[in-house]
Amino acid sequence: MPKISEMTSLIILLSVVLLVVVAVQIGRISELSSKIRGEEEALDESNRFHASFGLYFLAAFMIFCVGSAWYYRNYMLGYGPLKSASVHGESIQFLFNTTLFFTGIVFVLTHIALFWFAYKYRAQKGRNVLFLPHDNKLEVIWTAIPAVVMCGLVVGGLVVWNDVMADVSDTEDVIEIEATGEQYLWSIRYPGADNALGTKYFRNIVPGKNNLGIDYNDPKSLDDAIVDEIVLPKGKKVRVRITAKDVLHNFYLPHFQVKMDAIPGLPTYFVFTPKMTTEEYRMELKKYPEYNVPADPNDLTGAKKWEVFNYELACAELCGKGHFSMRKIVKIVSDEEYKKWLGAQKSAFETDVQGKIEPGVFTWYKGTAAAATQPAAVEPAAMDSTKAPVKESPTGK
Repeated sequence: MPKISEMTSLIILLSVVLLVVVAVQIGRISELSSKIRGEEEALDESNRFHASFGLYFLAAFMIFCVGSAWYYRNYMLGYGPLKSASVHGESIQFLFNTTLFFTGIVFVLTHIALFWFAYKYRAQKGRNVLFLPHDNKLEVIWTAIPAVVMCGLVVGGLVVWNDVMADVSDTEDVIEIEATGEQYLWSIRYPGADNALGTKYFRNIVPGKNNLGIDYNDPKSLDDAIVDEIVLPKGKKVRVRITAKDVLHNFYLPHFQVKMDAIPGLPTYFVFTPKMTTEEYRMELKKYPEYNVPADPNDLTGAKKWEVFNYELACAELCGKGHFSMRKIVKIVSDEEYKKWLGAQKSAFETDVQGKIEPGVFTWYKGTAAAATQPAAVEPAAMDSTKAPVKESPTGK
């Protein structure tokens, strides 16, 4: 007995064949009908039918586009409760809305013109054709207006880009964390009491022992913690160092308008400031009917969608078969809760290294044979910083 999947494939194939046969038969019927009624009359009727059908299609298409956008605005399109949870996200959303306004006008007008012209100027018996090779005035108008609008959008985009992508200065009070992507997980590293991340180098990587290649000769590394979730305080600027170990990944926080490639050998960064705690965002979702339905459709008495909501980190670059599993919970809390949480985290050195690894395993440039194979002038900090090699991390004050 064939498998269900094979049976399904057979049914689909037969359906396609049947559709082809039907289309061929309809074509033959149309051809015979044309011969009976006359080619000219049949062509006129065909033009009238297709032109009229185009207008009906236009109306249905516009209703579908506007209706679906309105229906899903609070759930999929980033409106209603799905406003940005970061400070810089407001400017990005404004840029999106401005672009949508102008492109939406063009979208509607060009589609109306397309189908209306196809109807109004369809081929008809006795109609004379007007040959209009060009119109200088019209061409200037339809070239100048899009050019001016595009210049405005590009300039506005550059202003937003420069503002969003600006790095922190050495004097700013920021939290710097590190996100390292690999197939198929994120490793998140936090600084300890010194508020400075230690250096790392890829030659230090020992699978199962030092997965990130942390340099434990650097005193700043000794209190760094590797955590299971991202916890950040509301209202505090955060700088994320973004790296990858194997293939291209993408650090994506959709609710914060944060998205940046994680590239092996080329560290990147993103700076943002959360403005809503997880609980505050849940309260916003609670106001909308889309989020007051059971989170589990099979448990109608269970928790609602707004109650189980969490910010999340995802990978937005197809990186392999386990791409879907690259997710982490992100919690935005008060400053007091953040300090309490951070104080409870144990350092990676304490949990993974101290008393467990033989001396010298993680020293690649001091006191080991590896020192002879490494250039003396190259420090590991230079291999892992998104700033100048001789410059310390902005949080390493």
